[in-house]
Amino acid sequence: MSRGKAWTREELILAINLYCRTPFGRIHVRNPEIIELAKTLGRTPGSISYKLANFASIDPSLPRKGAANVSKLDIEVWNEFFNDWEKLIFKSEQMVFDYKIREPDGVDFHWQQVQGINKSIQYKARVNQSFFRRMILSSYNNSCCITGLAVPELLIASHIIPWSMNEKNRMNPRNGLCLNALHDMAFDKGFISISVDYRVMISDNLKQSVSQSTSFDFFLKFEDKKIEMPSRFIPDNEFLDFHRKNIFLN
Repeated sequence: MSRGKAWTREELILAINLYCRTPFGRIHVRNPEIIELAKTLGRTPGSISYKLANFASIDPSLPRKGAANVSKLDIEVWNEFFNDWEKLIFKSEQMVFDYKIREPDGVDFHWQQVQGINKSIQYKARVNQSFFRRMILSSYNNSCCITGLAVPELLIASHIIPWSMNEKNRMNPRNGLCLNALHDMAFDKGFISISVDYRVMISDNLKQSVSQSTSFDFFLKFEDKKIEMPSRFIPDNEFLDFHRKNIFLN
């Protein structure tokens, strides 16, 4: 395949898959995953990294713009992702496996697909949830957006609107926050929330239920602190508004 050949829909799906799980600081020609995808597609690492930068220019979650040389097909495939994250994430992960770029979580798609409808549905959810975690953690540079804790094993890709309450946006990365396990639980239970200007809110219910020293060490010292913003997929304020109105314990 020559360098100047137009990108195909399948190639763009694979590139968006890589874009979504690659921290911005690693979008460069020396990134091993970019090199691997380039070899798979018969392209140069430069063309892959440039395509990832192009996606930044059409990413509606970004306050800044990247490269501007995008095609009509770039936009069409990108919009497919944004309009149906659940379907396109799984499709792209299956393509990654089929192209032998890597195995998603080391699990064999083909073994799972012959085990029946229920197991296939469960496996699809598992693959998508794993990808959602990679998207969120990479966007927040593998750090809790409240405390700054940077131990991936202790971090959760937390849903703003709970999984069970909004099927359409389960995999939407703008419905995600990177939180440590404690603050993830507090967020899920409504003890904390995030304001319209992305500051930490602490419920009076929490303040009254724990000792002052414990409350300060783990929660109160973060009250009204602005969260560390992600490099992309900035939390959607409509989702945060839902959390404040329906889950947060005022």
